[in-house]
Amino acid sequence: MYQCKDMLIKDVTVTALGDSPNTDGIHMGDSSGITITNTVISVSDDCISFSPGTSKVNITGVTYGSGHGISIGSLGRYKDEKDDTNINVKDCTLKKTTFGVRIKAYEDAASVLTVSKIHYENIKMEDSANPIFIDMKYCPNKLCTANDASKVTVKDVTFKNITGTSSTPEAVSLLCSAKIPCTGVTMDDINVEYSGTNNKTMAICTNAKGSTKGCLKELACF
Repeated sequence: MYQCKDMLIKDVTVTALGDSPNTDGIHMGDSSGITITNTVISVSDDCISFSPGTSKVNITGVTYGSGHGISIGSLGRYKDEKDDTNINVKDCTLKKTTFGVRIKAYEDAASVLTVSKIHYENIKMEDSANPIFIDMKYCPNKLCTANDASKVTVKDVTFKNITGTSSTPEAVSLLCSAKIPCTGVTMDDINVEYSGTNNKTMAICTNAKGSTKGCLKELACF
């Protein structure tokens, strides 16, 4: 969906083979007023992805099977990209996805833009990898021309009541930029535990500022 306004997606099933290349389930950009509800998505790339210029989005009651979870981004790849703001994701389940809820921006981003007012609440992880992930060093093909040179600002992001199990020891990864740290990150009732036996549940938090309340002690970043 590009340059769309006030759209509803309800009671939809989106399926692609787990090894099919680059198959995002639902992708949007330069759009606002989008609602996605009571939908099932199982693909091989991002289940739902938000390109630049996305705002006023509400996602509720979605189940995600295979795929890369819910992704804001990737951001900053091209010049003159617009902000992403006011995105709300609630009452969703992710089953064995490669990522859970993720924000990703190129490490050498060409655009100056802001991601703000992002809210994730009542999200259940069922053995998903990387359940909570902010990646300001995104460089999928290792072709970035500069290290820690992102021009993307991430602020006012809330993770609330995220529960379940992680297939990776890192249940929380906040990999923000030293140049533009993530600010206003709220971690509220985060209880996701590593399902394996060869390591312990952990959080990796760099250049992120915010608050923690009611979280599993291993996941208290602040």
